[in-house]
Amino acid sequence: MTTTLDSPRRKASAFLYRKPKLRLSILLSAPMLWLGLAYLGALAALFVTAFWTTDVFTGQVVTEWSLNNFVTLFSDAVYRTITLRTVGIAALVTVVTAIIAFPMAFYMAKFASPRARRLLVIAVMTPLWASYLVKAYAWRTMLSGNGVLHWLLNPFGLDTPGYGVLATVITLSYLWLPYMILPIYAGLERLPNSLVDASGDLGARPFRTFRSVVLPVTFPAVVAGSIFTFSLSLGDYIAVKIVGGTSQMLGNVVYDNIGAANNLPFAATVATVPVVIMLAYLAAVRRTGALDNL
Repeated sequence: MTTTLDSPRRKASAFLYRKPKLRLSILLSAPMLWLGLAYLGALAALFVTAFWTTDVFTGQVVTEWSLNNFVTLFSDAVYRTITLRTVGIAALVTVVTAIIAFPMAFYMAKFASPRARRLLVIAVMTPLWASYLVKAYAWRTMLSGNGVLHWLLNPFGLDTPGYGVLATVITLSYLWLPYMILPIYAGLERLPNSLVDASGDLGARPFRTFRSVVLPVTFPAVVAGSIFTFSLSLGDYIAVKIVGGTSQMLGNVVYDNIGAANNLPFAATVATVPVVIMLAYLAAVRRTGALDNL
């Protein structure tokens, strides 16, 4: 009996061994099915809901196709301002994190000893273990009128920026900095030291070496980090609630329309804006060829 059962199993195993693509398809079928239902299905529902409306009297969702939400979104100056502010904050956070992350990652990859490198990687990742809210409220305390920054800057006649767009950029830059450091660090580790040494031997100054040797090799890593920082900032709505003062981002508009305004279709319409922006950003990045070298 055992021999009879084992024979089909051995034949099936041998068949799958000869068909690696089929074996890979079976292996990935479950996660791809989950991705299709949980993520792509939810995204499709979001886009469909964006074309519905809400009855102003009953508050019920009217499942009739309409472009009224998009007309309101693009014709109202308030929403245009919020969209531009959100994109500007996301872009500024990406630039700030890249400027801070590059020298830190370069030191970790090229100058630190193996033991120090391990400790620095742990130090970079440690803030990720802390709660998002704890870190955001910590910055709220530091940016307050009697916080640490006020205590440090007051002797020089300066003061904290207070709560607003700048505070939001500072907080988000701190929150997403590890997501920029780690990809750049990984990219710099793949950079051969011989290339940097050869550039110096040929008479190139440090800035020329950075521009002509280091940056082209690590550009895909910077792009990878920017995808994290830009997308996370684009969809954030908690940090601006905590340190943004009266400023609003697209995430706040979505949150308010789901909650207080009870206008789910318009919230879905606003939520499509970050999705479209990220798709355009990924398409632009792909045209540069950076994603092919990750």
